[in-house]
Amino acid sequence: MKSISILGAGSWGTAIATVAAERGLEVFLWSRNSNHLEEIENLKENKRYLPGVSIPNTIQLTDSLKTASKSDILACVIPSTGIRHFAEEISSIGLRKDSVILSCTKGIERSTGLRMTEIIEDILPNNIAAVLSGPNHAEEVGKKLATAAVIGCKNTNIAKEIQSIFSLPWFRTYTSDDVAGIELGGAAKNIYAICAGISDGLGLGDNAKSALVTRGLAEMIRLGTALGGKPETFQGLSGVGDLIVTCYSTYSRNNKVGRLIGEGKSINEIMSSMNMVAEGVPNTISFYESTKKHQVNTPIIDQAYEMIENGKRPDKALQDLLSRDLRPETDY
Repeated sequence: MKSISILGAGSWGTAIATVAAERGLEVFLWSRNSNHLEEIENLKENKRYLPGVSIPNTIQLTDSLKTASKSDILACVIPSTGIRHFAEEISSIGLRKDSVILSCTKGIERSTGLRMTEIIEDILPNNIAAVLSGPNHAEEVGKKLATAAVIGCKNTNIAKEIQSIFSLPWFRTYTSDDVAGIELGGAAKNIYAICAGISDGLGLGDNAKSALVTRGLAEMIRLGTALGGKPETFQGLSGVGDLIVTCYSTYSRNNKVGRLIGEGKSINEIMSSMNMVAEGVPNTISFYESTKKHQVNTPIIDQAYEMIENGKRPDKALQDLLSRDLRPETDY
């Protein structure tokens, strides 16, 4: 594999492009917004979404999806709510059968409960789909700070090829064939990050956040295995690894959303003030629907849904969580 197109010029897409460029690949960074691309070209920096990170001259900027779709790897780094339409658009262009679609988006589709690679495989059945996930803040990757990630693909050889591309002295990748577990962990952790932010916004301490993360992991494993993931995957980079970094980091958009909810702001007010997507908001609704469909007990997700969708007061949600019937810790 010698070429890669990064579809989406946000913070994470830009960071991935810099990693691929350092490996010597032919790299395209695609965006619909030609004005944004012109700004990146002039500044050699994505000042809107990833300020302070230099964009190498070797990265080719394009607003032509037809041009971008000719690469060996197409890395989709767009919001989860737009993946289906985007895959349909790529399909209509006519994609090479040997092109690999690498999902770098964390979410599941509302109403269908499908994961990102499932949507891609449904619309582009002739192409192999893979996933890149883990505790990967774009801001740190862009600064070349030590980072680890996991590549998920059912095709072991393809997974190893992608692994070799995304392997640098400061960026280490592992492989796994548990695509479901990787995607479910990466998507679900955003919900718990919102709840961790709410904990901060309410002025709760370290004890509360630690309890939330621990019980969130138990809930993630319970739900994730019911939806087809392997238990051990949720104890890896895309599960507990991503959960920890997103719940505790100041870079986390989902954590920020939660903190503002805890401080009393409405979800509409918060979302209208943000220039990047916080995937935990739509994912809360998607996962809530999946929990009811599969009859999985997820009290934290239930309360997150009530706060985001129905405006429930955070202090009341906390009270309802803590006053539930007592149970053994290991009763999953």
